[in-house]
Amino acid sequence: MEIRIDRAWPKPDYTISRLFVNGERFSDGKNYCNSLEDTDRGLTSDMSVDEVLAKKVYGKTAIPRGRYKITVTWSPTFKKMLPLLIAVKGFTGVRIHSGNSPKDTLGCILIGRNDKPGWISDSRYWSNLLQRKIEDALYNGEEVWLQVG
Repeated sequence: MEIRIDRAWPKPDYTISRLFVNGERFSDGKNYCNSLEDTDRGLTSDMSVDEVLAKKVYGKTAIPRGRYKITVTWSPTFKKMLPLLIAVKGFTGVRIHSGNSPKDTLGCILIGRNDKPGWISDSRYWSNLLQRKIEDALYNGEEVWLQVG
């Protein structure tokens, strides 16, 4: 399974993106899903860890653009199973989870419906929907990847 985040609307304090699953905009048949991340500071996965850390502002920086394997593991913070991105340079514990505003991200990826600037709604609904798709793919022996660009 291939998930893609297209960082379409970077702003000074947050980044709103379109979300795709297997090449199609992620939708429930009525609405499309977006993602919300911290500020895109131009980081890429081909940078060294030192380069990433030199530009990173803790808790206010989106992960480097690149391709990441996803698994689902127990989150001690959220006390439930959540998608986890593997081997993100300069970051640890990057998950896809629910939340509404940049203050909820802390380097993670939030998903929901972007219906006002800097905010996503229905995040638990969309997070659960995507997590089910990820878990189904993993259960069926597929690898799950996220392309951030």
